[in-house]
Amino acid sequence: MMRQYELVERVQRYKPDVDEALLNKAYVYAMQKHGYQRRASGDPYFSHPLEVAAILTELNLDESTIAAALLHDTIEDTTATRDEIDVLFGPEIGQLVEGLTKLKKLDLVSKKAEQAENLRKLLLAISQDVRVLLVKMADRLHNMRTLHHVPTHKRLRIAEETMDIYAPLAGRMGMQDMRDELEELAFRYINPEAFHTVTERLADLLESNRGVIKEIEGALAELFKAYEVDATVKSRQKKPWSVFRKMETKALSFEQLSDIFGFRVIVDTVDDCYRALGAIHKTWSMVPGRFKDYISTPKQNDYRSIHTTIVGPSRQRVELQIRTHEMDRVAEYGVAAHSLYKDFGSNPNGAGHQISKDTNSYAWLRRTIEALSEGDNPEDFLENTKLELFQDQVFCFTPKGRLIALPRGASPIDFAYAVHTDVGDTCVGAKVNGRIMPLMTELKNGDEVEIIRSKAQVPPAAWESVVVTGKARSAIRRATRNAIRKQYSGLGARILERAFERAGKDYSKEALKPVLHRLARKDVEDVLAAVGRGELSSRDVLHAVYPDYRDERVTQTQKPREEGWFNLRNAAGMLFQIPGRSSRRGRRRKNGDAREEGQNGALPIRGVSGDLPVRFAPEGAVPGDRIVGILQPGSGITIYPIQSPSLTAYDDQSDRWIDVRWDIDENNTERFPARISVTAINEPGSLAEIAQTIASNDANIHNLSMARTAPDFTEMMFDLEVWDLKHLNRLISQLKEAVCVSNARRVNG
Repeated sequence: MMRQYELVERVQRYKPDVDEALLNKAYVYAMQKHGYQRRASGDPYFSHPLEVAAILTELNLDESTIAAALLHDTIEDTTATRDEIDVLFGPEIGQLVEGLTKLKKLDLVSKKAEQAENLRKLLLAISQDVRVLLVKMADRLHNMRTLHHVPTHKRLRIAEETMDIYAPLAGRMGMQDMRDELEELAFRYINPEAFHTVTERLADLLESNRGVIKEIEGALAELFKAYEVDATVKSRQKKPWSVFRKMETKALSFEQLSDIFGFRVIVDTVDDCYRALGAIHKTWSMVPGRFKDYISTPKQNDYRSIHTTIVGPSRQRVELQIRTHEMDRVAEYGVAAHSLYKDFGSNPNGAGHQISKDTNSYAWLRRTIEALSEGDNPEDFLENTKLELFQDQVFCFTPKGRLIALPRGASPIDFAYAVHTDVGDTCVGAKVNGRIMPLMTELKNGDEVEIIRSKAQVPPAAWESVVVTGKARSAIRRATRNAIRKQYSGLGARILERAFERAGKDYSKEALKPVLHRLARKDVEDVLAAVGRGELSSRDVLHAVYPDYRDERVTQTQKPREEGWFNLRNAAGMLFQIPGRSSRRGRRRKNGDAREEGQNGALPIRGVSGDLPVRFAPEGAVPGDRIVGILQPGSGITIYPIQSPSLTAYDDQSDRWIDVRWDIDENNTERFPARISVTAINEPGSLAEIAQTIASNDANIHNLSMARTAPDFTEMMFDLEVWDLKHLNRLISQLKEAVCVSNARRVNG
């Protein structure tokens, strides 16, 4: 195990004025707190934070980060507290350690939810100080290096979590060396057979190609010497996981891979990068489609380099990366390589700097943090974050030249949400390179995208299945939830208005605010939405606002008829007539009459595209029908024709009956559902003749089922879409006149 002085010496190599006292104090404190704790390997537990600190010294990090690495498990696994660490080491280090502490004692429903919550907290902490990420990555790297000591049943889960989250996160933040090692270690446990096979093949290939590699390195060195470009040439071999992933995704055999070996050209300046590129392309042919300039258009993780593939010496393909020394350092170490520091003037220790947030690496992180603030549930957040982590990128531009980086496969909808959530929510069309294109168009590198907007637009829920970015998916879900909530709250408000009016009480949203605690809702909109969804009865709201109100549920308002009719007001104050001895069908007929008399107090129904959460019963209902609404908890209102036998199921649930009426304007463009039964002669052409009659009457067939009722007859059940009752009756009359039709009738349940 490393000694105190060895750790201090490591930091002194790159920071001669290191605060030795701080490191010594953190070393001793962590060792004492962890005491006799042991790791799965049997080693003292303190060896783990010490190794994490050692990994960070390789990244040349400041002593505050090294101290945080030594202390990173103390709050979680020992008796140490945040307050104690703040007192001993200062709030800066305390904040770093707190950011690394896992969530504990949470009532979470699944391991996936726990993983998502930990990722949430980690990313929020990273947004405040990127050094949290660096310590976390070093922590995960050492855990993966010692994973063979962990019980077998835990290894796969930890390896998959590393492959799913931590390795891609390292890549997103530009830490390619760390990403490569994390992926290789995880690959070893996720698919050990493939790992050993690929590793052996790569070792054999390296041995057999040493001569070719030396030849290419020599040829490039001579070329740069001739063009007076001061350059260093280094060869590299693809990592096992990269090779395996490419074989899997592109269905290639090992022998078909042409880019297992690549060469890196390191120069002093950006000008030298382009001079080196010119020399290479003048000497050897470039492979078309294999040139990328990430210097003029850097990746979001600050990666900058020129990529090209040539047909080089011995006529083999050679993949080249050309970059400066600074670019190479950023490519290997990502955010840890940035030398932009800000002093903490008030830091009592005089130690510690914070890496600047003014880097492209933070662009993705800022978008992810925006998603956190929108309150997505843990599983959605985890899913969306993985989407963002894994995707390759394309680079598109706004008409004003702003660069927007998107995952490969992104559409203009993703682009709109990447610009701003409001732009995505109001998007109705897009121009790609000046031409109006479908919103599902897959964008390509260099596309200029202009979004066409409308304030009246609400993003369709179906968009969620076609977008590829987590931000777009979250925003669409949120907009859909808000639209549904708005519908339910509107319905709830109308129900409460009528309930209070029937009770002779004044209704207002202000009156609901003082009683929210009684209704167990956090705001008025929650109350309205709950009433609209049927989760909260209007009677409960009425009694919460007016505790002394007495609701006389059944009142006799007229002399009994010979059939014994009584009026009943439901919880929403809606009027119903209950028969004494009459049949249910008679009750509903009179019920319909009563409703027609009181139409002005009923909820207006325009169809499924109106402003209320409405759907129709299976048998349908059309303008002209007498209708009734049944409140379905969680689904809004289901509209039935008053004569539907299905209503018998709700005879004893009066509080679910809602008074409704049609409110269709002359310019209506929406059809309504109706079901008809047609008994036809069983002969060729019957169905075609019936379908032609339906089409010629401007009706639409939505669904069809058929059953043989007799040897010579078939009953056909049509679900149609028609304009209104007159339209439906006219259609049924014409069907009855058809030669092949024995009978046609409307089905009411």
